Amino acid sequence: MEIIWFIVVGLVAGWLAGKLVKGGGFGVIGDIVVGVLGALLGGFLFSSLGVSLGGGLIGAIIVATIGAVLLIFILRLIKRA
Repeated sequence: MEIIWFIVVGLVAGWLAGKLVKGGGFGVIGDIVVGVLGALLGGFLFSSLGVSLGGGLIGAIIVATIGAVLLIFILRLIKRA
């Protein structure tokens, strides 16, 4: 059941990140991948900085969205180079 929530959080975070950075989106699968990778990146960064948004679905979505936004910026920088 946890994997389903992880995918749902990834989908929401990927979609939100696409909207925040004015991207065209990556499709459903692409949004899930960006959101899941963003969740991993955001979780790593937040834990490294000692920042916690608390548990729960909303905190996970916020962390994953921030990580996904950073991931999209990194991908766009690499694409331009």
